[in-house]
Amino acid sequence: MAVAFVLKGYPRLSETFIAQEIRALEQRGLDIRIVSLRHPTDTDAHPVHREIQAPILYLPEYLHHEPMRAARAIIHARTLPGFAAAFATWRADLRRDFTRNRIRRFGQACVLAHELPPGVDRLHAHFLHTPASVARYAAIMKGLPWSGSAHAKDIWTTPAWDIREKLESLDWLVTCTQAGADYLQSLAPTPSTVSLVHHGLDFSRFTTPDAREKVKNAPLIILSVGRAVAKKGYDDCLQALASLPPQLDWRFRHIGGGPLLSELRERARGLGLDDRIEWLGAQPQNVVLSEMRRADIFVLPSKQAPDGDRDGLPNVLMEAQSQRVAVVSTRLSGIPELVLDRETGLLVTPGDAKALSSALRNLLEDSALRSRLAQAGFERVRSRFSMDDGIDSLSNNFGLRARPAAA
Repeated sequence: MAVAFVLKGYPRLSETFIAQEIRALEQRGLDIRIVSLRHPTDTDAHPVHREIQAPILYLPEYLHHEPMRAARAIIHARTLPGFAAAFATWRADLRRDFTRNRIRRFGQACVLAHELPPGVDRLHAHFLHTPASVARYAAIMKGLPWSGSAHAKDIWTTPAWDIREKLESLDWLVTCTQAGADYLQSLAPTPSTVSLVHHGLDFSRFTTPDAREKVKNAPLIILSVGRAVAKKGYDDCLQALASLPPQLDWRFRHIGGGPLLSELRERARGLGLDDRIEWLGAQPQNVVLSEMRRADIFVLPSKQAPDGDRDGLPNVLMEAQSQRVAVVSTRLSGIPELVLDRETGLLVTPGDAKALSSALRNLLEDSALRSRLAQAGFERVRSRFSMDDGIDSLSNNFGLRARPAAA
């Protein structure tokens, strides 16, 4: 089987889980073609991106940037047997969502239908919003089956009617948290269409860390990895750090880009935290791994953004635990599926900067607690969150051979 994976952007540093999934499925024998709705904006890439063999088709991000290409595609698409049905589906969607984005999705779907490589048997959309719309319209035009993977923002910010109709149209869909699966199953005409598949980690990349040798009198390192967007809760994080007792010796290191980065840096200056914080920007996976191995505490204060966006189960929490780092996060979405409060990490109420500060203080002051939670988190993530289990499920869905038994 040849499958076209429809992605919003590729490659993206913030979507390592998609790249590791694509590479693992390639290794199982799946013939993948990547379709990206936009060109990459990151200046670097992860090592796994360089291992992926799939060719990439970039669709026009904005139709007016490539008008002749779009026009040729629309003329061709009108000759396809499924065009009338796809056009009717799109018009019904447009009546409820009269936006330029909805118009652009149909144009991109026409380009995809026109330029889809020969031999592709299925479309698979990562994210249930824009990529799934493009995949759905193109699949109808071409008379192909399609499937999908849902994650976080796409679940919680897509209108219920849109999700319901997509779930009726596709063959199957996987999602990475129980909270997301429960919600999607409640909307699905056939609930069994939706299944839970945790991303998990590729432990050949996140290998067991060496024992740490703590430098005497060195400040403790608090690390966070995440885009500077509202749902990551970095405004709460800065407030929590500013509330720590002044005698505690710590440094905060942040990895990630994002639209709120300048605002957060300015806020940190206003709180008098400038000399304790280093903003490292977006970084490839090898740098992230190196920073995790230096860190004493990993914090990710996720919360629901004003538009309803929220994290699912952030892979960076698994990555930190795989490196024996004690984690602090929030009771949001799928995070409690990974982090068991006071057993494998500390969880606080989303948006509660005071509770977050207290949790950080406990870990900064109590080295035994840090060690216990770090070891427990390491053992749980290694035993319960291997990527191979999820790839087994996806392989079965795609009709691939079973994973060879261990010797």
